[in-house]
Amino acid sequence: MLSLKHIVWVTLIFVGSNLCAQNFKFDLNEGNSAYADKDYVGAEAAYRNALLKVPKSDIAGYNLGNALYRQEKTEDAAIQYQKAIDLAISKEDKAKGYHNLGNCQMQSKKLKEAVDSYKNSLRLNPSDDETRYNLAVAQKLLKEQQQQEQQQDQNQDKNKDQQEQEDQQNKEDQEKKDQENNDENKDQQNENEKKDDQKKENEQQERPSQISKEDAERLLQMLEEEENDTQDKLKKDKMKVKKIQVDKDW
Repeated sequence: MLSLKHIVWVTLIFVGSNLCAQNFKFDLNEGNSAYADKDYVGAEAAYRNALLKVPKSDIAGYNLGNALYRQEKTEDAAIQYQKAIDLAISKEDKAKGYHNLGNCQMQSKKLKEAVDSYKNSLRLNPSDDETRYNLAVAQKLLKEQQQQEQQQDQNQDKNKDQQEQEDQQNKEDQEKKDQENNDENKDQQNENEKKDDQKKENEQQERPSQISKEDAERLLQMLEEEENDTQDKLKKDKMKVKKIQVDKDW
């Protein structure tokens, strides 16, 4: 048998829970009214207030995701849709969550993730033609994206190969040019050396031969001795000369 104290506590808990539930429904209705009036900022605030009272409400979370999506806050909306999916009990609610999550991912250009979300939604609700259409669009865009990326990779590889070929050709051309310059410099150097040698040879031919001081003195002495010998010889010859008679017979 419950005591009076226990009855009071149970009553207070029931009243508090009932009041909290009423406030939750009030905030949820406020959010729905604002959303209908396209006041998505006001709807977001009301849904957040509802979640403060019942944090594990998949309905409030899903609606909050819708309000955020309408404000183009796709990343935040995706977080709320994922929470709503995890909390939802019915397949229908989970399917709606995956559908809207796929829409957020499409907006964020996460095409592969969007394809997976739409597929999850169709597994839960195969009769949803809108989801099937969105899946087809996402798959088409994903294929185009993959083809574009593949083409870009091929172009990058092609450009890389072309650049390597150009670099190799430029290197070979530069080496050839350097070799030609070296050969030309060598030829010029050889020509200059020949000219220098010829110039030296010409200078040596044009320049009179030089003798040392000692050789000059010896040469002078020899000349003087030869001069003295000549003079002595002349004197001796003079002494030997006889007068010739020039008398003439008559």
